[in-house]
Amino acid sequence: MQINVYSIEKKEDFAKEINEFIKKSKPFANVKNITLYSKNLAKSQNPQKEYSKIFEKYLDNGFNVILSPDGKLVDSYEFSKIFEHSNVNFFIGGAYGFDEEFKKKGKLISLSPLTMSHKIAKLVLFEQIYRGLSIKNNHPYHK
Repeated sequence: MQINVYSIEKKEDFAKEINEFIKKSKPFANVKNITLYSKNLAKSQNPQKEYSKIFEKYLDNGFNVILSPDGKLVDSYEFSKIFEHSNVNFFIGGAYGFDEEFKKKGKLISLSPLTMSHKIAKLVLFEQIYRGLSIKNNHPYHK
């Protein structure tokens, strides 16, 4: 199983913690943390469109999950069903989120009704990936 997490970032925060969840996930899946950034973002009049353009080329190789505040709230058991797919891509945009066209290209989920920075959301996502893989594989971590 391949899981890719794509995010827009200039600087990686929580790298140690994220790498710990990636390491714990290894028995169940190959999990990659892929950070992308474009110099065009700083001068863009429409950052949402720019985020979408950056991520566009990664949409065609798996089941796509787009993190969005207006996405569906799911519990950890429902989240674990995402891993019924053999190749899963998660997309975390920057502060402005994604444009409406991009949101139509994957399953929209929200990690919480709380507003959080995308860097915090990314750490929560990696923990939930490990938790979801644990649920799927009957590992006791999720209890």
